[in-house]
Amino acid sequence: MKVPFLNLTAQYRPIKEEIAAALQEVLDTNTFAGGPMVERFENVFAPFCQTKHAIGVGSGTDALWMALLGLGIGADDEVIVPVNTFIATAEAVSFTGAVPVFVDCDEYCNVDTAKLQEILSAMSYEQRARLKALIPVHLYGQMANIDEIMALAEEYGFAVIEDACQAHGAEYKGRRAGSIGDAGCFSFYPGKNLGAYGEAGAIVTNNAELAAKLRMFRDHGQQKKYYHSIIGWNARMDGFQGAVLAIKLKYLDEWTKKRQQNAQIYNELLAGINGIQTPKEMLNTSSVYHLYVIQSDDRDGLQRYLEQRGVATGLHYPVPLHLQEAYSSLGYEEGNFPVAEKAAKRVLSLPMFPELTEAQIVYVCGKIKEYKGSANAKRP
Repeated sequence: MKVPFLNLTAQYRPIKEEIAAALQEVLDTNTFAGGPMVERFENVFAPFCQTKHAIGVGSGTDALWMALLGLGIGADDEVIVPVNTFIATAEAVSFTGAVPVFVDCDEYCNVDTAKLQEILSAMSYEQRARLKALIPVHLYGQMANIDEIMALAEEYGFAVIEDACQAHGAEYKGRRAGSIGDAGCFSFYPGKNLGAYGEAGAIVTNNAELAAKLRMFRDHGQQKKYYHSIIGWNARMDGFQGAVLAIKLKYLDEWTKKRQQNAQIYNELLAGINGIQTPKEMLNTSSVYHLYVIQSDDRDGLQRYLEQRGVATGLHYPVPLHLQEAYSSLGYEEGNFPVAEKAAKRVLSLPMFPELTEAQIVYVCGKIKEYKGSANAKRP
């Protein structure tokens, strides 16, 4: 059996006619850059996220960068970032001129709030003055411990920008990702739970002043054509992506339920296999399982075994940010963030998408059991 890591074609087929009609509308109205199709999506995505405003932009990375700029973060400021995430989270900080300060992850692979408290407590008065924000990442589709994060933000006086690029519709105590911090940032890269047919992103917020500023910033700082109130950038979402996303958003809750059902099947079939750690779900959260990530001591051997038997897998992420060459100048060393470093050597993302069949999951888990049984039999 061949089991792909992701199958976008299977998702596309049932909505093909709706998508074609939406794209044709963009062509017929010539609304290619921003415009009514993007506004249509913004008007449904904001309430989906339980926020008042949604601002469509060119990518998730644009969203993170612009949210930081919108909150006035720039040169010589500091922003705390989890070390276990895709580099875009830290890149956005660097591109404002600010410096990322890394924090280790917890057993759920999200920001460890105890370690965060230690970092904050150890800061000098001057460091606290430079600290302007924290970007908690809701990694793999599960929200971070946002209540504790918001309490620390209030105590120490910094902003919170939720990186919800993998967490469309995820919930913490009934509140949706992106709705709790000062702003929430989303990616609609094609492989996301809500994926465009190209690059796209969005920022959500309840702050009307911030939303107005971000709308100007994404369009060269203009409130109306050729009248520029601020120095901005070109970060508009294009009309085709707005049209596609508005269609796909109607199905997202249904697709999320299928992901959650698939995760439950994985959990049941993988339970009790020696050497396999299944994902933990924090109390009061509802993960949307953008990724289903197991941990295994012999991760590389297991990945090769599965690949040879037709099962595609992924690594999210094999190198923590503090060990990336791009951030070597910050002076971190191996051993600084032991939980993330250990996870980086053990994590393996299994196939996960709404159209994944139970038979495919049974096959994948059977091959994992085969490998682990063989490996255990070889041990003295």
